Amino acid sequence: MDYSRPERAERLAAEYVLGTLRGPARRRFETLLPAHPALRQAVAQWQQALVPLATSVVPVAPPLQVWQGVQTRLFGAAAAAPSLWQRLALWRGLSGFATAAAVAMFLVASQTPAPQAPVVVVLAANPQAALALNASFVASISGDGRALVLKPLNDLSLEAGRALELWAVPAQGAPRSLGLVQGAAATTLVRAQLLRDTAAFAVSVEPQGGSPTGAPTGPIVSVGKLQI
Repeated sequence: MDYSRPERAERLAAEYVLGTLRGPARRRFETLLPAHPALRQAVAQWQQALVPLATSVVPVAPPLQVWQGVQTRLFGAAAAAPSLWQRLALWRGLSGFATAAAVAMFLVASQTPAPQAPVVVVLAANPQAALALNASFVASISGDGRALVLKPLNDLSLEAGRALELWAVPAQGAPRSLGLVQGAAATTLVRAQLLRDTAAFAVSVEPQGGSPTGAPTGPIVSVGKLQI
């Protein structure tokens, strides 16, 4: 495999730093780092891009449906309708975990200059499409707009021959496809200028292989507004 190709190095480095590259693939990547300058440079750039997680995380109150999805995934269906105090306790626990992870990353990359902060968008389930698929996601976009990680809040089961496609939605005009995404695991996408002319992100259900028209053809199951 040619690891000197910039696109391949970027994708692997992004997955490595974000933690979505796991198991044998992660260990193999670590053994390759000493012999591949392009990979080391890409990893350093991604570590540099994530430093702001340690310094500026703005609290956002997610919709109730998102909380229910998190509770169900962590604690089962019995916790699908938590009380206000339970939701506050969970939020504090998640915030503490995120802070600890951010501090650890900051210690690793403290010698690098601080770039733009990453952007986090909650894509809530679209009630009008709940019969098709009750889907919620969290999207994390690097501050330079070059990479996006989309993670479902609950495992999504699709019918045979169907796929999920992510769209960047402008304030005016037609949405543009960012590619197919997974319903049961995080998806990392490396694209140029992800945030340019983007007012929101949306996920639709499409035929296997993606929309045949270049525009959403199936139900829009999840939508999140971009706020910068």
